[in-house]
Amino acid sequence: MTDSHTLPPRQLFAGHLVDIEHRRIFDAEITVSGDTITDIRPTDPLPHDAPYLLPGFTDAHIHIESSMMTPCNFARVAVRHGVVNAVCDPHEITNVLGVKGIDFMIDNARHSRFNFYFGLPSCVPSSSLETAGAAIDAAQTRELIRRDDLHFLAEMMNYPGVLFNDSEVMGKIAAAREAGKPVDGHAPGVMGEELQRYAAAGISTDHECSTPEEARQRIACGMKVIVREGSAARNFDALCPIIGESPHEVMLCSDDKHPDDLLRGHIDALVRRGVERGIGVWEMLQAACTTPQQHYRLPSSLLRKGDRATFIAVDNLRDLNITTTVIDGCVVYTREQGVIEQALTPGTPSTECPNHFEARPITEADLSTPLTDGRVKVIVAFDGELYTRCEELPVERLTSPEIQKIMVYNRYGNGRPQVGFIKGFHLSHGAIGATIAHDSHNIVAIGASDSDMVAMVNALIAARGGVGVTSEGRAEVLPLPIAGLMSQESAEEIARRYGRLDALAKQLGCTMQSPFITMAFMALPVIPELKITDKGLVDVLKFDFTELVSR
Repeated sequence: MTDSHTLPPRQLFAGHLVDIEHRRIFDAEITVSGDTITDIRPTDPLPHDAPYLLPGFTDAHIHIESSMMTPCNFARVAVRHGVVNAVCDPHEITNVLGVKGIDFMIDNARHSRFNFYFGLPSCVPSSSLETAGAAIDAAQTRELIRRDDLHFLAEMMNYPGVLFNDSEVMGKIAAAREAGKPVDGHAPGVMGEELQRYAAAGISTDHECSTPEEARQRIACGMKVIVREGSAARNFDALCPIIGESPHEVMLCSDDKHPDDLLRGHIDALVRRGVERGIGVWEMLQAACTTPQQHYRLPSSLLRKGDRATFIAVDNLRDLNITTTVIDGCVVYTREQGVIEQALTPGTPSTECPNHFEARPITEADLSTPLTDGRVKVIVAFDGELYTRCEELPVERLTSPEIQKIMVYNRYGNGRPQVGFIKGFHLSHGAIGATIAHDSHNIVAIGASDSDMVAMVNALIAARGGVGVTSEGRAEVLPLPIAGLMSQESAEEIARRYGRLDALAKQLGCTMQSPFITMAFMALPVIPELKITDKGLVDVLKFDFTELVSR
């Protein structure tokens, strides 16, 4: 949001200008009039310690809701790290609230001088294998994608629908292409001829790569690879060689990142890590700054005359410590002053907390699973991964301390809890739970005892959404009153309370680095191999339900 009446009529910024497009650095003075760069004039050599001026970083794929912050509060953190653009998929809140959720995010973002570029979610719900709070079909997509404030069709998670030429799926892609807007992808593990068909349908990106070979195949198909480093899925180390090979085909993203991680570092941290690992600084800056602007046609800045006056200053090109962030001609952050609140948030966002929550309390009887024989399908979760494995174990093994119950309960007022078993969380007692459960955001809980799971679920219902831990029947919950996903609190306050819950979860014996965000993906039936939704246990490879017990 730019209010030209608050901008100085003319400003000068001097430094070592980093021209990424031509891979050169020259000393220059930038003239800014209002929100536009009106002149760039080379100067005599500046002192060695003068700042380096860069276009600013872009997070090329993020769900703001996963930060548990509103867009305005997210911006307060992002600008500290030199992030000036965020390509946002409001998929999470839209699965809860429908178009009302999209409008909430866009309205809140308008009260911040930060470049949010929202897409239209393509999978609401993500599949027929779960219950969401809303639905957007191909006909609605055709109407909505024409909106000027929706810039792309967000990740097409229903890749089987693309491969099998589903009319609804293909109708959504066609609508975006007719509107001249890019289509984001989501195709974990898809390779070879199937990947070629997926890309040929018009899919332009994928952020689900976990190996260099997956990335190279996507680039060969004409897709852009978005290297992800989130709170749970961390693919940067595996994929960073691709940045050096093909920086014009690679972007960087967070996808899903909690506030404590964002406070520690954002896209700036990835550029720094890449340089430390020996990737050329030009390649890292191309992926972090230029490629996403060009791919998504962002009206931001590449530090050229006539561009918007959006850029950052860093102390050097090795440590990349942010000294200044300028957005649309306003200095919104300096290392000395911190976030300049009046410049970054000139308006006052609404305090509205829209929600959709109809679940009723449960009892221990709802979690009962009387099993006597057969082999039970257990979800095997891995730290730092969204993929799971299916392991079939005899019933008697379910009492092992490495196995806990997992349940998903429809928060929209229908059905009863669906119960399964999971390995990898190692809870010795107590339970953890949340209403962040991708992608329909029903209630998910994992526990060592039915009583603690019941206490956890009912505490979340009483709060109408949140994240929590129970032990010996006592619950502690971080409330998330906005759609059961977000809070109006600051990043620091959410991070403090979330950090306490994380510590409590680890006191229960949990060994996951990010237990809550990993748990949230156990309900997502579009990432293999075995998941659980409010409708039952899902074999993702078959894209269908499966029985808990194999006879």
